[in-house]
Amino acid sequence: MKLKKGLSDEEQLIAGCKDGKARAQKEIFEQYASAMLSVCVRYVNDRETAKDILQEGFIKLYTKIDTYSGIGSFAGWVRRIFVTTALEYLREHDALKQSMSIDDYSNSIIDNDTTVLDKISADDLLGCIARLPDGYRTVFNLYAIEGYSHTEIGDMLGISESTSRSQFMRARKILQKNVQSFIGQEHAEHYK
Repeated sequence: MKLKKGLSDEEQLIAGCKDGKARAQKEIFEQYASAMLSVCVRYVNDRETAKDILQEGFIKLYTKIDTYSGIGSFAGWVRRIFVTTALEYLREHDALKQSMSIDDYSNSIIDNDTTVLDKISADDLLGCIARLPDGYRTVFNLYAIEGYSHTEIGDMLGISESTSRSQFMRARKILQKNVQSFIGQEHAEHYK
Protein backbone atom coordinates (compact mmCIF):
# COMPACT_ATOMS: atom_id res chain seq x y z
CA MET A 1 0.00 0.00 0.00
CA LYS A 2 1.47 3.33 -1.04
CA LEU A 3 1.87 5.68 1.93
CA LYS A 4 0.50 9.19 1.73
CA LYS A 5 2.63 11.93 3.32
CA GLY A 6 1.41 13.65 6.46
CA LEU A 7 -1.22 11.06 7.40
CA SER A 8 -1.26 8.99 10.61
CA ASP A 9 -1.36 5.19 10.42
CA GLU A 10 -5.10 5.26 11.06
CA GLU A 11 -5.65 7.89 8.38
CA GLN A 12 -3.57 5.74 5.99
CA LEU A 13 -5.83 2.74 6.68
CA ILE A 14 -8.98 4.79 6.22
CA ALA A 15 -7.68 6.27 2.97
CA GLY A 16 -6.70 2.80 1.74
CA CYS A 17 -10.12 1.48 2.64
CA LYS A 18 -11.80 4.36 0.82
CA ASP A 19 -9.69 3.44 -2.22
CA GLY A 20 -10.92 -0.18 -1.94
CA LYS A 21 -7.50 -1.58 -0.99
CA ALA A 22 -7.86 -5.14 0.32
CA ARG A 23 -4.81 -4.82 2.57
CA ALA A 24 -6.28 -1.79 4.35
CA GLN A 25 -9.62 -3.59 4.76
CA LYS A 26 -7.83 -6.61 6.21
CA GLU A 27 -5.89 -4.45 8.67
CA ILE A 28 -9.06 -2.69 9.82
CA PHE A 29 -10.74 -6.08 10.24
CA GLU A 30 -7.83 -7.41 12.30
CA GLN A 31 -7.75 -4.27 14.41
CA TYR A 32 -11.48 -4.18 15.25
CA ALA A 33 -12.93 -7.70 14.80
CA SER A 34 -12.40 -8.98 18.33
CA ALA A 35 -13.81 -5.90 20.07
CA MET A 36 -16.77 -5.64 17.67
CA LEU A 37 -17.58 -9.34 18.11
CA SER A 38 -17.83 -8.64 21.84
CA VAL A 39 -20.21 -5.76 21.12
CA CYS A 40 -22.37 -7.99 18.91
CA VAL A 41 -22.46 -10.81 21.49
CA ARG A 42 -23.60 -8.33 24.15
CA TYR A 43 -26.66 -7.50 22.05
CA VAL A 44 -27.67 -10.90 20.64
CA ASN A 45 -26.23 -13.24 23.28
CA ASP A 46 -25.46 -15.92 20.69
CA ARG A 47 -21.92 -16.26 19.32
CA GLU A 48 -22.90 -17.67 15.91
CA THR A 49 -25.51 -14.95 15.33
CA ALA A 50 -22.99 -12.39 16.56
CA LYS A 51 -20.48 -13.63 13.95
CA ASP A 52 -23.11 -13.11 11.23
CA ILE A 53 -23.75 -9.59 12.53
CA LEU A 54 -19.99 -8.99 12.65
CA GLN A 55 -19.68 -9.94 8.98
CA GLU A 56 -22.64 -7.73 8.04
CA GLY A 57 -21.13 -4.88 10.06
CA PHE A 58 -17.83 -5.07 8.22
CA ILE A 59 -19.62 -5.08 4.88
CA LYS A 60 -21.41 -1.88 5.98
CA LEU A 61 -18.16 -0.40 7.25
CA TYR A 62 -16.41 -0.99 3.92
CA THR A 63 -19.32 0.29 1.83
CA LYS A 64 -19.97 3.34 4.02
CA ILE A 65 -16.41 4.34 4.87
CA ASP A 66 -16.72 7.29 2.49
CA THR A 67 -19.25 8.76 4.95
CA TYR A 68 -16.64 8.92 7.72
CA SER A 69 -15.74 12.60 7.80
CA GLY A 70 -12.78 12.39 10.16
CA ILE A 71 -14.68 14.29 12.84
CA GLY A 72 -14.75 12.27 16.03
CA SER A 73 -12.85 9.06 16.63
CA PHE A 74 -12.79 6.39 13.96
CA ALA A 75 -13.18 3.73 16.68
CA GLY A 76 -16.40 5.41 17.83
CA TRP A 77 -17.69 5.52 14.26
CA VAL A 78 -16.87 1.83 13.81
CA ARG A 79 -18.59 0.91 17.09
CA ARG A 80 -21.73 2.81 16.06
CA ILE A 81 -21.93 0.77 12.84
CA PHE A 82 -21.84 -2.50 14.77
CA VAL A 83 -24.33 -1.37 17.41
CA THR A 84 -26.68 -0.23 14.64
CA THR A 85 -26.23 -3.53 12.77
CA ALA A 86 -27.02 -5.50 15.94
CA LEU A 87 -30.11 -3.35 16.58
CA GLU A 88 -31.28 -3.90 13.00
CA TYR A 89 -30.97 -7.65 13.53
CA LEU A 90 -32.98 -7.44 16.77
CA ARG A 91 -35.67 -5.33 15.05
CA GLU A 92 -35.91 -7.76 12.12
CA HIS A 93 -36.41 -10.65 14.52
CA ASP A 94 -38.83 -8.77 16.79
CA ALA A 95 -36.52 -9.47 19.71
CA LEU A 96 -37.15 -5.99 21.14
CA LYS A 97 -40.87 -6.72 21.47
CA GLN A 98 -40.35 -10.00 23.30
CA SER A 99 -39.33 -8.49 26.62
CA MET A 100 -40.57 -10.34 29.64
CA SER A 101 -42.79 -8.66 32.17
CA ILE A 102 -41.12 -7.40 35.30
CA ASP A 103 -43.83 -9.27 37.20
CA ASP A 104 -42.02 -12.48 36.22
CA TYR A 105 -39.25 -11.49 38.60
CA SER A 106 -39.07 -10.77 42.29
CA ASN A 107 -39.06 -7.09 43.14
CA SER A 108 -36.24 -7.52 45.65
CA ILE A 109 -33.40 -5.12 45.12
CA ILE A 110 -29.96 -5.66 46.51
CA ASP A 111 -28.47 -2.75 48.39
CA ASN A 112 -26.05 -0.48 46.59
CA ASP A 113 -23.14 -2.05 48.39
CA THR A 114 -19.75 -1.73 46.76
CA THR A 115 -18.73 -5.04 48.34
CA VAL A 116 -21.11 -6.78 45.91
CA LEU A 117 -18.94 -5.59 43.01
CA ASP A 118 -15.89 -6.94 44.83
CA LYS A 119 -17.50 -10.40 44.79
CA ILE A 120 -18.09 -10.66 41.03
CA SER A 121 -15.71 -10.43 38.07
CA ALA A 122 -16.37 -8.31 34.99
CA ASP A 123 -16.90 -11.48 32.93
CA ASP A 124 -19.42 -12.79 35.46
CA LEU A 125 -21.22 -9.44 35.43
CA LEU A 126 -21.37 -9.55 31.61
CA GLY A 127 -22.80 -13.07 31.94
CA CYS A 128 -25.53 -11.72 34.22
CA ILE A 129 -26.27 -8.97 31.69
CA ALA A 130 -26.42 -11.59 28.92
CA ARG A 131 -29.25 -13.36 30.77
CA LEU A 132 -31.50 -10.29 30.57
CA PRO A 133 -34.44 -10.53 28.14
CA ASP A 134 -33.53 -9.11 24.70
CA GLY A 135 -35.35 -5.79 24.98
CA TYR A 136 -34.09 -5.05 28.46
CA ARG A 137 -30.54 -6.12 27.58
CA THR A 138 -30.58 -3.88 24.50
CA VAL A 139 -31.70 -0.78 26.40
CA PHE A 140 -29.30 -1.57 29.26
CA ASN A 141 -26.36 -1.92 26.86
CA LEU A 142 -27.24 1.26 24.98
CA TYR A 143 -27.67 3.35 28.13
CA ALA A 144 -25.23 1.93 30.70
CA ILE A 145 -22.46 0.69 28.43
CA GLU A 146 -22.66 2.71 25.20
CA GLY A 147 -23.69 5.94 26.94
CA TYR A 148 -26.69 6.90 24.80
CA SER A 149 -29.44 9.04 26.36
CA HIS A 150 -32.98 7.69 26.73
CA THR A 151 -34.09 10.14 24.03
CA GLU A 152 -31.46 8.74 21.63
CA ILE A 153 -32.37 5.16 22.55
CA GLY A 154 -36.03 5.91 21.93
CA ASP A 155 -35.19 7.28 18.48
CA MET A 156 -32.94 4.30 17.67
CA LEU A 157 -35.47 1.69 18.75
CA GLY A 158 -38.67 3.44 17.75
CA ILE A 159 -39.94 3.64 21.34
CA SER A 160 -40.74 6.56 23.61
CA GLU A 161 -38.20 8.03 25.98
CA SER A 162 -40.32 6.91 28.93
CA THR A 163 -40.41 3.35 27.59
CA SER A 164 -36.62 3.41 27.36
CA ARG A 165 -36.39 4.62 30.97
CA SER A 166 -38.86 1.96 32.10
CA GLN A 167 -37.00 -0.81 30.24
CA PHE A 168 -33.72 0.34 31.80
CA MET A 169 -35.16 0.38 35.33
CA ARG A 170 -36.63 -3.08 34.84
CA ALA A 171 -33.33 -4.32 33.42
CA ARG A 172 -31.54 -2.99 36.50
CA LYS A 173 -33.92 -4.81 38.83
CA ILE A 174 -33.50 -8.07 36.96
CA LEU A 175 -29.74 -7.60 36.78
CA GLN A 176 -29.60 -7.01 40.52
CA LYS A 177 -31.51 -10.25 41.03
CA ASN A 178 -29.20 -12.10 38.60
CA VAL A 179 -26.10 -10.80 40.41
CA GLN A 180 -27.58 -11.68 43.80
CA SER A 181 -28.38 -15.19 42.55
CA PHE A 182 -24.90 -15.59 41.06
CA ILE A 183 -23.21 -14.51 44.29
CA GLY A 184 -25.45 -16.90 46.23
CA GLN A 185 -24.44 -19.78 43.94
CA GLU A 186 -20.75 -18.89 44.23
CA HIS A 187 -21.07 -18.70 48.03
CA ALA A 188 -22.85 -22.07 48.18
CA GLU A 189 -20.22 -23.76 45.98
CA HIS A 190 -17.42 -22.28 48.09
CA TYR A 191 -18.80 -24.04 51.18
CA LYS A 192 -19.47 -27.46 49.57
